[in-house]
Amino acid sequence: MDATFINAMKDAAGVPFYPVVFQGLYVLTWALHAAFVLLALGSMGLSLYGSTRQKSDPYWKILTPHLIMTGKISISVLIVLGVAPLLFTQVIYDSGWYVANTLSGAWVFIFIYALIIGYTMYYWYQYANKKGSSGNTLIGIVSFAILVFCGVLMHNFAVEAISPTQWMNWYAPNGVVDNSGWNMHLDLVRLGFMVSLMIPVTGIFMQNYSQFLSTRKDFEPKYLEFVKNFGTKMAVIGLILSAALFAVWMLKENLLFHPLILATVASVVILLLLAMMNKNSYVTTGILVVVALLISGVRELIRYNIMTGIGYDLYGYHMNLEWETIIMFLLTFVVLGFTGVAFILTMAWKVGKTDKGIYTATEGSAVSRLANASLAIFALWIVVYFGWGMVALFKNTL
Repeated sequence: MDATFINAMKDAAGVPFYPVVFQGLYVLTWALHAAFVLLALGSMGLSLYGSTRQKSDPYWKILTPHLIMTGKISISVLIVLGVAPLLFTQVIYDSGWYVANTLSGAWVFIFIYALIIGYTMYYWYQYANKKGSSGNTLIGIVSFAILVFCGVLMHNFAVEAISPTQWMNWYAPNGVVDNSGWNMHLDLVRLGFMVSLMIPVTGIFMQNYSQFLSTRKDFEPKYLEFVKNFGTKMAVIGLILSAALFAVWMLKENLLFHPLILATVASVVILLLLAMMNKNSYVTTGILVVVALLISGVRELIRYNIMTGIGYDLYGYHMNLEWETIIMFLLTFVVLGFTGVAFILTMAWKVGKTDKGIYTATEGSAVSRLANASLAIFALWIVVYFGWGMVALFKNTL
């Protein structure tokens, strides 16, 4: 099979900037999205265990609701961040994503409603746990199962999108067209590796949780030591398991000795050593970010090799520079985005460091300045966005 028809499916309008930039943005945004997917699944899964222990163990009684809240927030963030990698992959690999939606159209439809139901049940699970309901664990298990199912569906779409040599076989097996949309194709080794990452990610989060709260007086040192030790065990065991599955996956893909793979393995070894020592969990988290970016890069390497192997010319994609779009994107992403995120993170940090009380940002403090800057930039952004849009509208219609 060659890429003649795939190249013919490219957007005739071309791409608004260099394809390699969209490739890099895809790697970045997928890593961010995946990090919160893993944290959501890991914290919720661990909270289910905690919900069975919290009546007899005072430490789990404190930790379980915190894990539930972490999962709830993580799901919100992963949904927002999940939009970006989909957009970027549609720009440079549009054919793959559209074919996956054709092959598994019914599952795409189900995915949306499953996500809504699963997330809604998560709120039910949080409320039931808060009220001490006897059925809260069962509710949580159902919600967890639905959200894992959503992840499996996204894995299916990803596998189908990078399997162009199988598209015709899947769409018309034995020459008979199957337009039911019920295609399901899983790579169990790849899926197992991705799911296993939730264990070390959650473990390192618990190390951060312990270190972050160590300055507060309303948490017992013994409780924080318990959380830190539990997180360390999770991180170490999870990293060893994930490393083994990663090696099997790379052997399957014949990439085990590729420079990017070797760099990923070296980073995981460093991460494992830091997690074991647990001297500074913030440094460990920094290495975890590097590992996440490298794993995202590995996914892109596999897809790039598959697509170029059949003759798809990614970097030869027709380019139609649109400076207005590029400038607006950079202003939104860098100026507004960075300032807004900096405000939210700074505020969350200050609130989390406050002992049993309500944090109030004083005039002239970092939180106050960032809040004012975010509001001013957002107001300016609205004016520029709609003003620029009106100029473009009248320029093309009058």
